[in-house]
Amino acid sequence: MDKTKILIIEDETAIAELLAYGLTKEGYETRTAASGAEGMREMERFRPDLLVLDWMLPDASGLDLCKKVTASFNIPILMVTAKSDITDKILGLEFGADDYITKPFDLREVIARIRTILRRVAQANANHGAKEEVAGEALRIRHIDIVRGERLVKNNGETADLTPKEFDLLMKLCTNRGRIFTREELLELVWGYDYIGETRTVDNHIQRLRKKLDANELITTIFGIGYKFEKDAD
Repeated sequence: MDKTKILIIEDETAIAELLAYGLTKEGYETRTAASGAEGMREMERFRPDLLVLDWMLPDASGLDLCKKVTASFNIPILMVTAKSDITDKILGLEFGADDYITKPFDLREVIARIRTILRRVAQANANHGAKEEVAGEALRIRHIDIVRGERLVKNNGETADLTPKEFDLLMKLCTNRGRIFTREELLELVWGYDYIGETRTVDNHIQRLRKKLDANELITTIFGIGYKFEKDAD
């Protein structure tokens, strides 16, 4: 069986080596990069299953790199940073990170978080595959076309540039049309964690989906509760 591959983009050599050592001991295949440019080259060459990404890099912002990675690769991201402010944490999640851990950290916690992320991704892929066997590969809702296997979405025939989290959120809503989801439910189902008090992440993603897909009438707000995709959208 192939090992799970993890890329570590971290400019502090001691931290990068510690992470690589600990993750290798846990059975993962690792590579490190000390800059954003080197990290993007390794993304292409190494094709990791998960990215551990430092917020502050010598040549780039970790947030900008997070945005670039989520636009081109469908992999989970764990951000590691000295920033502990809740606003920074929310910002990282909104840029596409799946989880966030602050320095100094316990290596055991990093490994536990990585295991949780990978387990959630595996479960999501299994559920996604099972649904596709029943529901088929393509889905059309009014002016929106979705090709699930390619994670492709078109709005009136034009490709919509969705981030992985936006796509996952859209699929959760449109495959459960008529069901009302609370913000907390969507955080748990799409992001995989209970980010208490951080439901603004859901609101921002909903706003972007509506704008990118002209879906104000399709994705509706249920005041005081959450959101739903209209059942009669077909």
